[in-house]
Amino acid sequence: MRTIIIFLMFSTNILAQEIIGIPKVVDGDTVYINNYKIRLEGIDAPEMKQKCKKEKLKISSIIGYTFYENYYCGKHSKENLEAKVKGSKIKCISLTKDRYKRYLAKCFKGKINLNRWMVRNGHAVAYRRYSKEYIPDEDFARENKLGLWQGKFLNPEKWRKLN
Repeated sequence: MRTIIIFLMFSTNILAQEIIGIPKVVDGDTVYINNYKIRLEGIDAPEMKQKCKKEKLKISSIIGYTFYENYYCGKHSKENLEAKVKGSKIKCISLTKDRYKRYLAKCFKGKINLNRWMVRNGHAVAYRRYSKEYIPDEDFARENKLGLWQGKFLNPEKWRKLN
């Protein structure tokens, strides 16, 4: 038992990579720190050209109709991540890369898990195909009508397939 624990700790230390610096936010789930392209693991944010619908006017009389207006939800997602980071140093912990050679990582501003923060505030969705970790955060955002959940949108993965 002791040997297995030491091996796991040893192998984890070798595989994990910490990347620390002031990020350049590319979109709601991708940042650059120096020459490292980092994909926030377990989340999926709308694409920069993706349009979503947000509630503009609700008529709650007998008809009960809601009017929506389009907005660039990917741009909005990026702006929220930028505002949260505010030019501060962040720490990203990566265990692997994806097929595009991006580091897949959990990123933190202090003790705040930015991946979780993006999903919990409705600026991204849990990327269920790759992780179940942020599903409770997505449920919270949906139940409280935060961010994307204030209106209508296509799941970013589905939007990419259609565009």
